[in-house]
Amino acid sequence: MGPGDPPRRGRRPPSGDPVVTRALSVLAAFDSGHRVLGPAELSRRTGMPRSTVARLVARLVEWGALERDGTGRYVVGLRLFEVASLAPRSHGLREVALPYLEDLHEVSRQHVLLAVRDGGEALLVERLSTHGAVEIDYRVGGRMPLHDTGVGLVLLAGAEADVRDEQLDRLGPPAADTLRLRLAQVHRLGVAVFDRDRPVPVSSVAAPVHDHTGAVTAAVSVVVPAREANPQAYEQVVRAAARAISRGMGNPRP
Repeated sequence: MGPGDPPRRGRRPPSGDPVVTRALSVLAAFDSGHRVLGPAELSRRTGMPRSTVARLVARLVEWGALERDGTGRYVVGLRLFEVASLAPRSHGLREVALPYLEDLHEVSRQHVLLAVRDGGEALLVERLSTHGAVEIDYRVGGRMPLHDTGVGLVLLAGAEADVRDEQLDRLGPPAADTLRLRLAQVHRLGVAVFDRDRPVPVSSVAAPVHDHTGAVTAAVSVVVPAREANPQAYEQVVRAAARAISRGMGNPRP
């Protein structure tokens, strides 16, 4: 791999890998930093020969998982979006949450996010935004770190102990000690207020959504300009929205 090449996503698939595994490797080559890829790029990122990639891409285009743009390169197709929208964890949650997210958006006139935990990351399943609101990088379907976002802190505070321990071990001291104290505070207060400086300074206020068992199943947040608003002023409305969504998810707590 040359110095200008992107890192490969996993090892080179053995020649005996099933065709489904190879096709999934092609789809996995796309991410937020590589939304449009040509045949050579797909070959390099998957570690498969261009001839193999060409056959797989042709099948994926035929099915609608990939689409060809005007330059002869490929993008993720709408058929995948249609299938992904049927995922029960995000679809049922989004259906319940959307009216309350819209209310929160109307009150705050800021970005409103809804996220779930997927392994060691937060996955954004809904975003409502206002024209002229502060710039953020988050997009629906995008992934965010658990330890470095408001929704991520809420999801991590409500996760199983082994998930928290893995995140803490990954950071190491002293960052792990700081995160441990912050998670305890989020658990105690039922809300996370988190500031970050990139791409522009913002503050997020996030609260947990509980399912019928009482487990934290999602997090809702408002993202505001760090220097133009008092984030604590949003705590009450964010908590109220999270509680309303929780009731819709079958949680009996008031």
